[in-house]
Amino acid sequence: MSKFKVAAFSVSLDGFGAGPRQDLQNPLGVRGTELHDWFFRSAVFKKIHGESSGGEKGIDNDFAAQSFENVGAWIMGRNMFGPVRGPWKDEASGESWKGWWGANPPFHTPVFVLTHYAWASLPMEGGTTFHFVTEGIETALKQAREAAKDKDVRIGGGVSVLRQYLTTGHIDELHLAVSPVLLGEGENLFAGINLHQLGYAVVRTVAGENATHVLIKKK
Repeated sequence: MSKFKVAAFSVSLDGFGAGPRQDLQNPLGVRGTELHDWFFRSAVFKKIHGESSGGEKGIDNDFAAQSFENVGAWIMGRNMFGPVRGPWKDEASGESWKGWWGANPPFHTPVFVLTHYAWASLPMEGGTTFHFVTEGIETALKQAREAAKDKDVRIGGGVSVLRQYLTTGHIDELHLAVSPVLLGEGENLFAGINLHQLGYAVVRTVAGENATHVLIKKK
């Protein structure tokens, strides 16, 4: 049975899933890259960015690899797609934004981007096509499930999108990579959300080389 899941989502010890003040120089917010050190070190990260060798193997790498298994579609927020705000820039102007990932993004599936501004679908190399959804989280999930067929739908982020889907109870499971970092500010993943009341419980905890992996599922 297909799942709607969060996988390999990095969070700090004090609960932040992104740093503050995202911009071109800080795609994950100020100090946000520190959350993902465990992933950046992995052989999986090197591979998906076109490097044929290198990177660390072990528990962290295994969890990174598992996060890409059986994924048929992704959902993400506009902030994860890029720092552009307001109406999209026109391709004719030469200012069109196509994501952080270059011509061949690492998704290789349809990706549904939540936004308030309509934009035509954006096909990329490697099987990734970005679709821009203005009708809200329910419509994005419906379209992603249809595109994924029998495979899973994965939420890439950011924090706001995860929080919206968590409060509706749609998410079946979350794999969080808890990094040994204190951000002190940014976007807090669980502030004001009672996961226990929503029916979630921790089912597994594994210590990796550079992060602690926590699996949370619906009871």
